[in-house]
Amino acid sequence: MNATEKKMREPSVWPTLQAHDAPALIDFLVDTVGFTRTAVYEDAGTVAHAQLDWPEGGGIMLGSYKPDSEWCVPPGSFGSYVVTDQVDELYERLAAAGAKVIRPIEDQAYGSREFAIEDPEGNKWSFGTYRGEPRP
Repeated sequence: MNATEKKMREPSVWPTLQAHDAPALIDFLVDTVGFTRTAVYEDAGTVAHAQLDWPEGGGIMLGSYKPDSEWCVPPGSFGSYVVTDQVDELYERLAAAGAKVIRPIEDQAYGSREFAIEDPEGNKWSFGTYRGEPRP
């Protein structure tokens, strides 16, 4: 496998969201939550497209709120579940950073350990160890 093939991603699902203040939300998700800033394309202070990767796999795409566009996602209407093996460490770090915790960390009946926060735009983020059921 050559270097280009190694960098190619498998087809996957990319959740998307929009923000009133996309640069500030990107900073929160990168600096506070721990996403990696992979790409940010701005035009006159508006984020046309950003890709943030989760260090343990997957990622999201986001941009500035465009209420008149054909692809409009109102800020604060997004929710996501993010898988992490570092759930306790992440919870402690986010709580210490002042993130708005909306569900404290706890063990779930289905085997996950998880918690949830709300970002500055009002989006909901749940973090846990549950990786989903095995594929048939």
